[in-house]
Amino acid sequence: MTDKTPIVRDPQPSVNMLQQPPTAQPGAQSPAAAQPSPSAQPFAPLRETDAFGAPPEPATPSAPSADADDLERGLARLDPLTVRPRTSSRVLCVVFGLLLLAAAFGAWWLGVRTETGQSYDEIVITGFTNNLPGWITFLLEPFLISDHYLGLPVALNPTIIVSLLIGLAGLVVMVVRKRWWLIGQSAVFAALCYASTYLKDVLPRPYLINTDTPHTNSAPSGHAILAATAAMILLVAVPRAWRAVCALFAAFFSIVIGMSVIAGGWHRPTDVAMSLLIVGGLALVALAFTRTSGMDDPGRRVSSPSVQIVGTVMITAGLFACAYAAYVIWQIAPGLAVSAAWSASGAYLSVIVGVNGVAALVFGLAIALRHLTAAPLTKLGLVGAPPAPPRR
Repeated sequence: MTDKTPIVRDPQPSVNMLQQPPTAQPGAQSPAAAQPSPSAQPFAPLRETDAFGAPPEPATPSAPSADADDLERGLARLDPLTVRPRTSSRVLCVVFGLLLLAAAFGAWWLGVRTETGQSYDEIVITGFTNNLPGWITFLLEPFLISDHYLGLPVALNPTIIVSLLIGLAGLVVMVVRKRWWLIGQSAVFAALCYASTYLKDVLPRPYLINTDTPHTNSAPSGHAILAATAAMILLVAVPRAWRAVCALFAAFFSIVIGMSVIAGGWHRPTDVAMSLLIVGGLALVALAFTRTSGMDDPGRRVSSPSVQIVGTVMITAGLFACAYAAYVIWQIAPGLAVSAAWSASGAYLSVIVGVNGVAALVFGLAIALRHLTAAPLTKLGLVGAPPAPPRR
């Protein structure tokens, strides 16, 4: 071994940048020298912007819709789940939505097209108010005021006023969160729910038994549909942290309005059950078309323990409550066939349990599938989209 230090040679010789290049003699310039190297260029005075890079070229303003479309296409290439839910989630929404709609017309058939169903509705609507516990009457009393007692120039009652305020709150939340696609979804959903109220004029009600109430069809209930629709719009509008709370509120409000129209003698139990199931079915079908701004922002999508717990409890409790109400009705069916007085108490109990069960099931499914379509978990959905370059 030797103690000599290895010599590292720079393949490019140093150049004196202050020295002017030699003047080339006419006719003596070679082709290689015709193109001077970058290191041999004449020195130019240093500008202030050279230390920080050249000033950016002025950006050409583009339409907001074009920027949004470019962003959407870019995210779709990186991860399709940032702009649309999983196909399995959409299929679940459609399947459960159609099941709820089928259950709505099944409830109408049992309550309207059978003697036992008409007898059940008649027993409940004629004696429900006088056999309610005091605390339930206290909850329903504010909504038992009809249109004629408010003295307003239009037909408004507390149910309509509160429902409109809840729906307006949901619209404001969507605008503040810039959920433009969700606003369109909600508008179509509300229009379909409103159109479903005209089924009252289309569906028949055959004359099967003698009743004290009119034999005209009263299903579905317009007030119950309005209340459930407004509550559903608020549920889908709020961010993840508020979904569980709004699901509980939506179910409670729908229960109160549903029982109030029965207690007021305006609608039969079948009408209320059909109304809640129609709203739930249409809402789930509408959720199948969720995309882009109807979803949670990428980077803020996480699993929600509150949604999981509340949704599971509501769906389970709703199924058990509906099953128990059906069991009670089955037990009193012999008395319903002859309108026996002893069957009345069971009928009242089944209405209270059944309305609670249907509302819990509808909004339990709604909160679960809303979160499933709004926040599909992926790597990009958890960390968010790549940051956009700063705008000057």
